[in-house]
Formats: sequence, C-alpha cells, structure tokens
Amino acid sequence: MNAMLKPTTPQLHAPRILVVEDDAALREAIHDTLRFAGYTVELAPDAEAALQSLARHPSAMVLSDVQLPGMDGHALLHEVRAAHPEMPVVLMTAHGSIQHAVAAMREGASDYLPKPFAAEALIALVARLARAPAADEDAPVAGDARTRELVDLARRIARTEVTVLITGESGTGKEVFARWIHRCSPRRQAPFVAINCAAIPEHMLEAVLFGHERGAFTGATQAHAGKFEQAQHGTLLLDEVSEMPLALQAKLLRVLQEREVERIGSRAPVPLDVRVLATSNRQLREEVTAGRFREDLYYRLNVMPLRLPALRDRTGDVLPLARRALARLAAPGTPPLELSADAERRLLAHAWPGNVRELDNLMQRAAVLATGRCLLASDLVFEGGEGMALELDGGPAGHLAHASEAEANEANRLAAGLTLHERDLILQAITACGSRKRAAAHLGISPRTLRHKLQRLRERGHDLPRARETVPA
Repeated sequence: MNAMLKPTTPQLHAPRILVVEDDAALREAIHDTLRFAGYTVELAPDAEAALQSLARHPSAMVLSDVQLPGMDGHALLHEVRAAHPEMPVVLMTAHGSIQHAVAAMREGASDYLPKPFAAEALIALVARLARAPAADEDAPVAGDARTRELVDLARRIARTEVTVLITGESGTGKEVFARWIHRCSPRRQAPFVAINCAAIPEHMLEAVLFGHERGAFTGATQAHAGKFEQAQHGTLLLDEVSEMPLALQAKLLRVLQEREVERIGSRAPVPLDVRVLATSNRQLREEVTAGRFREDLYYRLNVMPLRLPALRDRTGDVLPLARRALARLAAPGTPPLELSADAERRLLAHAWPGNVRELDNLMQRAAVLATGRCLLASDLVFEGGEGMALELDGGPAGHLAHASEAEANEANRLAAGLTLHERDLILQAITACGSRKRAAAHLGISPRTLRHKLQRLRERGHDLPRARETVPA
C-alpha cells in the first residue's frame, strides 16, 4: 500500500469494518489507513476468527484476502452471505484478473480489490460500500448453523417466482422468513401484504381476500380491493393457511391456477401478478389425510417447502435473539441491557416450548425486573413454573420451590407490577394504533390473545374500554 493519508478523527457510531488478512504487516497497514479515515476497524487473521467476530459484533462490511490459512476467502464469502445476506464483502488478492473478479462477483462479492492497491483506492471503495449497520426487524437472526443454511436457502428461493410453503411450530419466525424472501426478491419495491387466515371471521374472509363491489352484500357501501389486488406486482402471505375453510380453499385454488381474481359482486376478472407465500403450524399432509385441507391446493402451495426448526433445535440463535430483543426494548439513546454469564447459561438450558415468541416475552419481563445494566439469571422469569414463574394471564402468582413467606410475598408484588406494566403497554398500543387489530400486531400477539388478555385484566378489576367503545386515534 502507498503512504498513509492524513488522520481523521473517528466519528461517533462510525461504520465497523472487519479486515481479514493473514499477513500481519498488511493487516496493520489497512487498519491504520481505515482508522485514520474515520472508521472503526476489527482485525481477524483467518476466516474462523472473522466469523467469531461477526457473531459478537455487527459490521458494516467485510474486507478479506482470498488466500487465507484453513478456510479461504471464497468459503468465508459463502458463510457471510448466508448469515448476513445484505452485508458487503470485498475480496482482495495478489492474483487479480478479470476471471477472478467475475468468479467472486458471481459468488456474491460486492467488489474485488487486486493487490497492491493505493490507500486512496481502498478508502474510496469502503466509502462507497460501508454503511453503519441499522437494526433490521425483518432480517432473520442466524447465529445457528441450521438457521444460516435456511437463510441462504431463502435468499436463493427469493430470486425465483416459486410458491413457498413455510411450516414450523407456532412462534418459530415463519412470517419473518416470509418477509425476508420478499425483501431479497426482485419484487422488494412492490407491496408485501399479509393476511392471517385464522384471525378473520369465516364470513368475512372471502371479501377480505378477493375484494367486493359496492352493494355486493349488506354493508358494502363502496367497492373494496382485496388482499390479492393490494399485493399486485408484490408478494401475498397467506398466514396460517391451514385455518381456511374448505369452501374458500376451492376458490383460492382457482385464483392461483388462473392468475386472476373476481371481486364479490363482479363478473370482470382482474389479472394478477402476485407471488404467493403461505405458512402453517400444522402438518398439512396430515390435514389432507383428515379431509380438512384440499389435496390439490396442498400441491399448489407446496412447490418449495421450507420448514423452520423449533428454537430448542437451533440453540445457536438463542443468545443473538435475546440480545436483539433487548436492543429493541432499550430506550432511545440508552445502551441495551447486557446478559450475565449465568443468564446466558439459563437461556441456553431452557427448552423453549413457545419458541421465539416465548423468548421475546421473557426478555420483556426481564427488562422490567432488571435493577442494573446487566441481566442476571434471577431476572429471568420463565413461563410455566421454571424458577420464579409469574403468571401474567391469571391464576395465582408463581412461587419459588420451598420458598419462605417473604419470598412468596415478593413474588406476588412482582406479579402485580408486571400485570400493571402489561396493562399499560396494551392501553398505550391501542391508543397509538387506533384499533385492536393494529395494536395486536404492534405488540406481536394475535388479536385473539389480545382479547384474552383484556378479558383477564377486566376480571381483575382493571377499568378497560369495551369492544364497542371508541378508541382515540
């Protein structure tokens, strides 16, 4: 490299650049060049150390040599692209050629830097590609090897137009993967429209899905485009499609086959350009055998199956998911809570029957109970009786096994405090969102769960608006 440039004071929240180079002298030279240009720089001597660094700290960009001991730069590129599909990766090599550059770009590299290179060229390339990483609520967390494989598969699926059926237990993140497929697809600039087939009353589902004309039925005072039309040129997610009634399944099959939809009360078909994704927490093959799901629709949807494992089977995701939840819960301008070693061990030892949704709930409770900047194992209040179980949805407060009366009273006080906090969160969400449905989505729960929570709170004497009362917009 040429002589270093004039130093620049590193900026607050400067993009972090991960440099992977086995040559110590060149590694330090690149470090100094980027550091003086105002970037935060992380160094790794090989691919294995680089992957460990990415697991600990988010980076805006990876700059890696091709010739590395052990795993080479091309293999590292594949691993990074699988775990962090949108992270720029630049490969550098002393054997620069057009052939090497083309091969690297085909594998997903953002650019190619032949050695030797000038400091100015390096800084210009980093300035073009590096951006400070932002929290991405839609991106799947992929700390586990199995999840990284699924993220990579989802990214490859996204480039095609095939219909995808995403299955897995409730709370595993099926909608997160559906949104990720849309975001990685050529349709990402068009709408992503989701409809929960289990949350909409059966008599309304057809009108919501296909739309209706004015006067098509009592109360239809104006024409309304259905979800299919709203997703035109984009992606439609049929969430929990297995809950759709059989009669409507036949109409859905026809729409998928003909690629056109007719609004209720209309005879004019609307041509569709929509990519369809579907999710289910049931074994659809068994639903077909039981006669609850049409076999022809099953094969129409199951073109590309994607099954998400339960959280207990991908424990490498537990701690990254917990940290992301804590980052989301942190107040603006406040660093997120950290996890103590004991808390990490407790999280990894849990079976997670409620999957990611249970983990999110746990982190919300822990953020309320924590008294310092570091979460302790005692701050983790699991559902169902592990440790100090506080039942937020009713019933007596949990208790410690063989606890003293004082400890039991403390558990009762904590339970009451958590209930009040949950009540406040629900009321704030309803007030801010203007409707129960949007409030449930904002809180990350189903409308049915929200109704249940409101009912239990009323039973405990809390003054809450009834279903038909007007909620402030």
